[in-house]
Amino acid sequence: MAEPDFWSNQDKAKQKSQRLDELNNEIRQWSDMIRKIDELLVLAKEAQEEEELSLKKDIENSLQKLVSEFDSLEFYILLSGKYDKRNAIMAIHSGTGGVDAQDWAAMLLRMFIRFSEQKGWKVKIVDKSVGSEAGIKSVTMDISGRYAYGYLKAEAGVHRLVRISPFDAEKMRHTSFALVEVLPELGEVDEVKIDEKDLRVDTFLSSGHGGQSVNTTYSAVRITHIPSGLTISCQNERSQQQNKETAMKILKSKLHTQYVEKKQDEKQQLRGEYQEAAWGNQVRSYVIHPYKMVKDHRTKFETSNVDGVLDGKIQPFIEQYLRLKAKK
Repeated sequence: MAEPDFWSNQDKAKQKSQRLDELNNEIRQWSDMIRKIDELLVLAKEAQEEEELSLKKDIENSLQKLVSEFDSLEFYILLSGKYDKRNAIMAIHSGTGGVDAQDWAAMLLRMFIRFSEQKGWKVKIVDKSVGSEAGIKSVTMDISGRYAYGYLKAEAGVHRLVRISPFDAEKMRHTSFALVEVLPELGEVDEVKIDEKDLRVDTFLSSGHGGQSVNTTYSAVRITHIPSGLTISCQNERSQQQNKETAMKILKSKLHTQYVEKKQDEKQQLRGEYQEAAWGNQVRSYVIHPYKMVKDHRTKFETSNVDGVLDGKIQPFIEQYLRLKAKK
C-alpha cells in the first residue's frame, strides 16, 4: 500500500484495503483472546492461593465465555481451502415442481441474499430468468466478500421443499426441488486457457435493471464455449463489454471447476470408488407442512426454526458441514 502507484487501479486498491482491514480485525480478535487467557491464568492463581470460592465461580463463567469465543475463532481454520477466501459465484435453478419449484428458487434467492447481508457481503445479480406465473427459473449472482466461497460452498446441491402449495386451489401438499451451484471467483488460472475461436458470442436486448438504455440496446451477452457446451449469459451491466467481461469470468470459473472435478474423478476411479452425483440426492430438506423442520442430510443437523432459516440464518448448517468435512 506504500507504493506510489497503489491507487492507480481503484478496484484492486479497494480489495487490498478491505483485505488489510479484515486481517487486522482477525489479529485483534486473537490478541484479545490471548489477553483474556493471561488474565484468567492470573485470576486462577489468586483463587488457588486464597481458596476463594466466589473467585472460582467467576473463573468458571469466564472460561465458558472463552470457550465459546474460541469456537467462533477456530471456525476460521476450517476455511483454509485453496479458494475459500475468494468471492463466490452462485446459481440457483428451479427443478421438479413446476411453478412451486420456481417460487422455491425465489425463496432460496432471498435466503442467500439475507445471509450475505448479515455477513456484510455485496450481492450482484448477473443474470435472471423470471417464471411465467411466479418465482424464477434461474438466477446467477456474484457475491463479494471475504470467505464468501468458503462459506457458501456448503450450500451447493439440491434443496427440497415440502409445503402446502399456495398455487394449488385444493391446498394439497407439494414437494419442490431447486439446484444450487457455487463456484469460486477466479482470476487467471494456469489450468484454464480459452481460445477465442472456441467461443460463440451472441448479443440481445437486456430485460434487466439499469436504466432506459439497458433495455433499448443489445447490451446483454450470451457466450457459448463450443468444446464444453457451457453457455453463460449476463445482462445486468450497462454496457455490452461489461457484460462480456462478467460472463467470461463465470465461464473461467466453470471450466476450472470441471477441470478439478475431472482430476478428482480420475483419482476416485483408480481407487474403484467413483459414484456419479444424482439430481435426487438432496443435501437439505425444508418441511413447512405437516410439521416444521429443516434437516441437512449430510450432517444430520436440524432445526424447527424454518422461518429463521429462510430469513438467512443458515450459519449453523454451514458450520456443521465444514466441521464434518474437516474430520474427513
